[in-house]
Amino acid sequence: MFYKAHKEGAKIILVSTIITALLFILIDQFVVNMEWLRIALMLVVLVFFVLILQFFRNPKRETPINPNHIISSVDGKVVVIEEVEENEYFKDKRRMISVFMSPLNVHVTRYPMSGCVVYSKYHPGKYLVAWHPKASEENERTTVVVENEQFGKVLYRQIAGALAKRIVNYAKEGDVALQGADAGFIKFGSRVDIYLPLSAKVKVTLGQKVKGGIDVIAEV
Repeated sequence: MFYKAHKEGAKIILVSTIITALLFILIDQFVVNMEWLRIALMLVVLVFFVLILQFFRNPKRETPINPNHIISSVDGKVVVIEEVEENEYFKDKRRMISVFMSPLNVHVTRYPMSGCVVYSKYHPGKYLVAWHPKASEENERTTVVVENEQFGKVLYRQIAGALAKRIVNYAKEGDVALQGADAGFIKFGSRVDIYLPLSAKVKVTLGQKVKGGIDVIAEV
C-alpha cells in the first residue's frame, strides 16, 4: 500500500525515478537476446525503486490526543525498557523506552506529547548499529525535551543507525508541540529513545510492535 511521500524524500525519489527510467532504457536496449534476463533485471530495479518509495511514505495518522498519555514517536519494535541515568539534560535516573526502526518501517518522528519544547540539540557522532548499547550517547543524534503539566519534562532522542546518515529535527526551543504532529525524520534505519519520569506507568512490553502517533507507551 502506498502513501503520500514525506517531503524529506522528495530529492531522493526524484533522483531514483530518473535512475530507474535510465536503467529500464539501458536494459531494454542492450539485453535483447535473453528475454528472461531482461525481465529479471527490470524486476530487480523496480523492487529497489518501490522500496525507496515505501521508505519515505508518510501515512496520515489520527492521533487521539490525551494529556495523560505518552504515545510512540515512531513505528517499530520496543527493544529496551529500563531505568537508566540520563546524562545530557536531566542528569538523573529516568525510565527509558527504546523503539527500533527497520528500513521497512515508517520513519516519520512524531511528538510523543503536547507541550512546550524547552530543549533541542543536535549532536554529530558515529554510526554504530542502532541497537548497540553505546548508540544512545555516541551516534549521530538529536535530543528534544517537551514539557507539560501532566508529565513535566519528557525527553526523546532520535538516534542514527548504521545506515542512517541524516537526522531531520523540526523541534526548536519555544515551539508548541502537538501530540502526534510531525517532529522530524530519520533516513534509512534508526531508533528513538524516550526518557520518562520514574513515576510514569509503562504500557508496552519488550518486543511489542508500535505505531507512531497511535500507540500509547506510558501514562501518568
